[in-house]
Amino acid sequence: MRRGRTTGRGGTAPARRLTRLTRWAAGGAVLPLALAAVLTGCGGDSPGDAAREAESAVGSFASQASEAVESATAEAGRRLDDIRGGIDVKGDVKAARPTVGSDGRARSEITVTNTDDSERSFAVQVDFTDAGGRLTDTVIVTVEHVQAGDVATATARSTHDLSGEVRAVVARAVRY
Repeated sequence: MRRGRTTGRGGTAPARRLTRLTRWAAGGAVLPLALAAVLTGCGGDSPGDAAREAESAVGSFASQASEAVESATAEAGRRLDDIRGGIDVKGDVKAARPTVGSDGRARSEITVTNTDDSERSFAVQVDFTDAGGRLTDTVIVTVEHVQAGDVATATARSTHDLSGEVRAVVARAVRY
């Protein structure tokens, strides 16, 4: 099995720019304007670029206060919609029961199965919820270059500390 890229690690230039802007934007009214300005410049030329940008944007959005989680979810949906030639394959993706590490971050192993007859990549939106089903975080995980018929894994990692009973749900999955 192959390991894919995960949110919250490394980071692309748009993610670093977004992080700097969100740290600077302490006022509630300034944050939406700063985020909109950065997202306007996040266009990619390939499906892989769109998936990586989605991963970065969602990771940065979801690291804000809980009200930003819903914004991150909406942004994740828009970014997944931007993947050209993407096909909905939610049924080909599974999320394992998450564990919370000593750092307070929840992690869930995401398993994708490439049922296509050629190499494909995946962008997976994973929602972390509490025991009552309330959305507490959302991330996008990319799993790249999965051979035809193969299974690959990646780790979805929450963008902030989560406590109590945490569940991981595959909200959407796009194969491209």
